[in-house]
Amino acid sequence: MDFLTAIKTCFSKYATFEGRARRSEFWYWFLFTFVLGLVVGWIPVVDWIVFLGLLCPNIAVEIRRLHDTGRSGWWWFLNLVPFIGVIAVLIICATDSKPGSNQYGPNPKE
Repeated sequence: MDFLTAIKTCFSKYATFEGRARRSEFWYWFLFTFVLGLVVGWIPVVDWIVFLGLLCPNIAVEIRRLHDTGRSGWWWFLNLVPFIGVIAVLIICATDSKPGSNQYGPNPKE
């Protein structure tokens, strides 16, 4: 999946918490939101509007990525543990997909 396809997919699945997301989809979305945050971070009101507008798709793509690694979406709440939780979830999201289908759907690589 390329950069633009990943961004379109995340916007089209704005609030879809079911299914699975490939590593490339998650990391391209992460890159997009990071760069967008750097660009609009200098404008306080716009920064908050962008943050609130992208909060739901950020959570959705991360939960779908957790599903792809064979974990429940409830693992997302590990992000609420300061420092260590966020790092742990990012490491989990960096791991490869579980091969074949799992309880969250078919492998998007196949």
